[in-house]
Order: sequence, then structure tokens, then C-alpha cells
Amino acid sequence: MTRLNYTKKALLLATAFLPLLGVFVSIPLAKSQRPANVDLSKVTIVLGDQVNGTRALVEAAKVLEGVPYKYKWASFQGAAPLFEALRAGAVDTAPAGDLPVITAALGQTPLKILATRVGNGESLGIVVRGDSPIKRVADLKGKTVVVSSARGSVSQYQLYGALAEAGLKRSDVTVKFVLPTDASAAFLSKAIEVWAVFDPYYYVAQQNGGRVLRDGKGINSALSFVTASDNALADPGKRAAIADFLKRLSKATDWAIANPDAYAQVHSNLTRLPLSTSKVITRRGARKLRPVTNEDISKLQTVADRSVQYEILPKRIDVRTIVDQNVWKN
Repeated sequence: MTRLNYTKKALLLATAFLPLLGVFVSIPLAKSQRPANVDLSKVTIVLGDQVNGTRALVEAAKVLEGVPYKYKWASFQGAAPLFEALRAGAVDTAPAGDLPVITAALGQTPLKILATRVGNGESLGIVVRGDSPIKRVADLKGKTVVVSSARGSVSQYQLYGALAEAGLKRSDVTVKFVLPTDASAAFLSKAIEVWAVFDPYYYVAQQNGGRVLRDGKGINSALSFVTASDNALADPGKRAAIADFLKRLSKATDWAIANPDAYAQVHSNLTRLPLSTSKVITRRGARKLRPVTNEDISKLQTVADRSVQYEILPKRIDVRTIVDQNVWKN
């Protein structure tokens, strides 16, 4: 698929989700948070999302009730189409894992990292069908592994790390990239034997008989980030609204940690996943959101540099150049 067609597809996906919006009665922000001459009642931001994960968190915690700006949700099945939408101007913010953010920045998506969520590596991994003779990562030699969602994903990084750990070369396996919804159907129909993927698809695959070869613990950084487009941040109104959204999202993560059952129920309702599945996924996803630290930047730089060594990324990037630590302070 050409980049132009892929961008058009991303825009169509974004448009399909735009009716899922929320507009609330104005409550003024503190004066210290509002730039001069900005009327937030006239500001609309489009909040990008993956599989409605952030939206479920926000709606469960009810942190966007009474915001002084308008907002819309646009959800995608993975980071690749989400960042295509960000690059095309269809969304203003995009939450994603470490490597997809770097990949997007290198792919000429003007963005800045604004906030960090610290998780763990058990929310992604390599799964095989339950009847597969493959018992360990070393058995993948000569096999085809499907990676979701695209080149530069957290799952590709996890796969290559697992191969190196097992003493295999990247050339020992054939890698194919398939978007997660398509790959999920193929895995369930036994058209795919080995799949490297992330939640919620990862856990759903396990629930349907998939067996874990290796998860991301000890390989992936377990960091994810909230990013925004440079265009959105250059707009004083949108910048103020995004800064407010980050603080509310941080409160939502605190609430989710303290109220896991209520969080899981809203997640189940919104994603239409079984409640038992949502309980596991939300437990893994109930991670604190906080400002980006220098340690985060260092860890992300390590991921970027290692990805160049893995030949996932075509060139090195100075991670600090795509971080804005001031938006949270607005």
C-alpha cells in the first residue's frame, strides 16, 4: 500500500470515529493554566486513541466532565494508522509505545512527546497456537512470524530481542506485518501459527488457546507516551486544552489504580470485550501518567539506538529533540 493510500485510509478511519464525541458545559481553568487571549470555549481537540483504551480510562474516571473546550475521540487498531492520522492532521494527540513514537518521528510525523506512562512487559509477547509444536523461541528458526501492526512496532522490537536472547539471527525467521484485527481473525482460523502482538489482541489470543513463548518483560522498556502534533501545539488554544487534558488523564490513571473493578466494567462496555478479559487488560494498563523525565528520555534513546542496530530504524534520532517537557507545566 502506498503512503498516500495509507494516509487516506487513516483519514477515513478517523472520520468514522469522529461522531464518538463529548461536549460539556464550560468550567473555567485556573488563570495560570490559560494563555492570554485564548477562548477555550471555541477550541476543539481530537483525541487519538488505540482500541478505545484511553477513552475507556477517561470515561470510567469521568475526568473530562465539565471541560471548557470541546473534544472528539478517534480510535484506531494500532499505532501505525494512528500516527498516519496524526501526520495527516486528523487527530491532535496520539498515545503509543516507545518504538512506534520514534518510528513516526523518523517517518516525518511532526510530533512531540508530552507525558509518560510506565507499565510492564507482560502486555505484549509472542504467541503460538495451542496445537503448535513450537515450544520455545529457539524453535522459531525457519518459521514465519506475523508482527502487528507494522514495521517499527513494539512487537517487532520484542520479537528481535527475544530472537537475540535465544541465540537466533533476525534472518532465521521470516517476518510479515499484518494489522492486528486482520491478524487476530487469521490466528483464530489457524492461518497464522506465530504472532507477535500487544494487548488487547495479545490477551484475547491467549483466551482463545494461544500459548505464550515469550512476553516483553526484560526486553521492552515498558514505557508508553502521550504525544501531540507540532501543529496542535503551535495553536495556543489547542496547546492549553492538551495541557489540561494531560492533567486530567493523570488523575484518571490514579482513579483506575484505586478502582480496578469499575474501570474494567467501563472498558468492557466500550470495547465489547468480556468483563473477565477487560479485568486483565485494565490491570495491565492501569499505569500512572506523569511528566517525561530525563531517565525516560535516556531509556527511549536506548530503544532508538538498539532499533538502529536491529535494522528496524533506518537512522539514529536524538530523542531529546522530540520531547516537550513544558506543556505539562502550562
